[in-house]
Amino acid sequence: MDEVKGKICIVTGSNSGIGKETALGLAEKNAKVVMVVRNIERGSMARKEIVSKSHNDNVHLMLCDLSSLESIRTFVQEFKATYERLDVLINNAGAFFRKRQVTADGFENTLAVDYLAPFILTYELLPILKSSAPSRIINISSGFYTSAKIDFNDFQSEKKYRWMRAYANAKLMILMFTYELARRLGNDRVTVNAVLPGFVATNLGKNAGSHILSLMFKLMRPFQISAQKAAETPLYLASSKDVEGITGKCFAKMKEVDTSEASHDQQTQKTLWETTLKLLGISN
Repeated sequence: MDEVKGKICIVTGSNSGIGKETALGLAEKNAKVVMVVRNIERGSMARKEIVSKSHNDNVHLMLCDLSSLESIRTFVQEFKATYERLDVLINNAGAFFRKRQVTADGFENTLAVDYLAPFILTYELLPILKSSAPSRIINISSGFYTSAKIDFNDFQSEKKYRWMRAYANAKLMILMFTYELARRLGNDRVTVNAVLPGFVATNLGKNAGSHILSLMFKLMRPFQISAQKAAETPLYLASSKDVEGITGKCFAKMKEVDTSEASHDQQTQKTLWETTLKLLGISN
């Protein structure tokens, strides 16, 4: 499990929850960890704790607002200017919003943070991932994806917004993106896999904007697994020889799992890819 020693690893949303525990686990394996955070104060506190626990000073903070295309592209430029390679990219950051909100770029917020951000971040980092091959991409999805239904006629939930449906849709899109990207990468020696972390005690509901929802999440805590336990699978995918060369799969509890028939629909995956490129203004 020491395949990640000395390698450069990006973890988004790493100031708390699964991301923080994943960053800690990578640091303990002597990786060079780049913590991508939105808030410098919380990020600094998390970094200090990770360095103290891992005895690894090679943990670095980089700022990025994943709801902003400009911020993501600026981050990519700064990363490439600082680092010559990228061995592991872990798209972990996630959020949901009880009321429909729109980013500065005009995207529905849940879609922007949970799907568009990992898509554009991965897309922009592909050249350095390819030049660093063999390299690995790990996308964090959610079991909520099973209740999703992608409507390309209402892609940004303008006609009807339901927060849980928006979140589930984004997590289904992450799965489809994983499978489609793996197919497009082919033999480039860049693997991409997804993770279903389970029912995890994290700060995911902090943007819910509802006292009732916040209370609901607190009441569910006794039935949730720890972020440390949930981080075991992304750590496994980042560092284990067992998954070397394996791509286009989904994992839970460090084992490959099958996902729904809908998630494997290649025509929908292709339509989603093309729709996303068009939305982001990327010419394929």
